[in-house]
Amino acid sequence: MGNQTGGAGMSAAKPLHVAVLMGGWANEREVSLMSGNGVADALEANGHRVTRIDMDRNVAVALAKAAPDVVFNALHGVPGEDGSVQGMLDLMGIPYTHSGLATSVIAIDKQLTKQALSVHGIPMPGGRVVQSEELYERDPLPRPYVLKPVNEGSSVGVAIITQASSAGQPIARDASGPWQEFDELLAEPFIKGRELTTAVIDGPDGPRALGVTELIVGNGFYDYENKYTEGRTQHVCPAQIPPAIAALCEQYALKAHQVLGCHGTSRTDFRWDDELGEDGVFVLETNTQPGMTPLSLVPEQASHAGMDYAQLVDRIVKEALRLHGRSGGRDG
Repeated sequence: MGNQTGGAGMSAAKPLHVAVLMGGWANEREVSLMSGNGVADALEANGHRVTRIDMDRNVAVALAKAAPDVVFNALHGVPGEDGSVQGMLDLMGIPYTHSGLATSVIAIDKQLTKQALSVHGIPMPGGRVVQSEELYERDPLPRPYVLKPVNEGSSVGVAIITQASSAGQPIARDASGPWQEFDELLAEPFIKGRELTTAVIDGPDGPRALGVTELIVGNGFYDYENKYTEGRTQHVCPAQIPPAIAALCEQYALKAHQVLGCHGTSRTDFRWDDELGEDGVFVLETNTQPGMTPLSLVPEQASHAGMDYAQLVDRIVKEALRLHGRSGGRDG
C-alpha cells in the first residue's frame, strides 16, 4: 500500500508550494500549532516548499502574498473548521485540504450533525439544545447526562452531570462548567461503556475506513486534557472488540463521511455500551479536521494500515488537488 500512496512518488513528480494554516485564536490553538508544524515538517521532508501561516485577521493578505499551489488547513475549531476559512479560500480560488464550506458548517454544529445523520439510520444519542440559564432551574434530562458546546471540538467544555455531581442539583450558577462559558449547550443522555473512534481517508478508489481504536482513559473521561496530555489515555489499535462491533463502527464512520460530504479525512467518535451488543453502538460526532499531532488518532490508524505520517500528509494534499481540479469547488 505504501508504494501506491507514498508521498515520495508525488513529490518526485511535482514539488508543490504548500501553505500550512495553523494556530488561530480558537480554544484548540496549541493543538493546531502542533498539527500544523508536524504537517509542515513532513511536507518539507518530502521536498515541497512550505509557507507556515499562523492564522490571524490578515490571513487573506498573507495567503495572497504567498500564492501557494494548495493550502493544508491544520486549523481546529472556529474559524478554521466551521466554514469561514473554507469560504474565504473558495473565493480566492485556492485549493485546500479537508472538507468544504457546506460540510464544515454542518459538521461543526453537533445538533445539525445529529439531524443530518440520524435520518440515514446512523444511531446517535437523543437530547436537545438548552439555554445555559435553564440549567439553574432544572435538569434538562434525567441524570446522568452530558453537556457539551454546540460548536466546539476536541471535547472542549464537555461536562458529565451525575447524581453525585459537585455542580449541585440543579446546577448552581457559581459552579465551574461550560454553562459559564457558553450561552447554549447540547444536552445528551450519558451512554456508559467504551470509547471508540474510526478514521476515514479518501483515495483514488474512494473513501475507506482505516480501523477502530479504543481509548482507555486513566482518570475521568476523554476530555481535552486527556486527549492531548501524554500518558493520560491509552490507545488500543486495533481495538480489542468483537468483529461485528468493529465492522459497525467502520460502516457508520464511512456512511457519516459520505452523508456529510467530507473530503480528505475525517474521524468519527463512538460510545459503545457493550452490555447491549450491536444495539449499543452510538455515534457522538464526526470531526472533519482531525488532529495531526504525535498523539493524534488518524496518523496512528494510518500507520497501522501501512501508511506512514509523511505518506498520509501527501495523500491528503493530493486529494485536495484532485478534488479542486474535478469540481472547481469543495462542495460542488
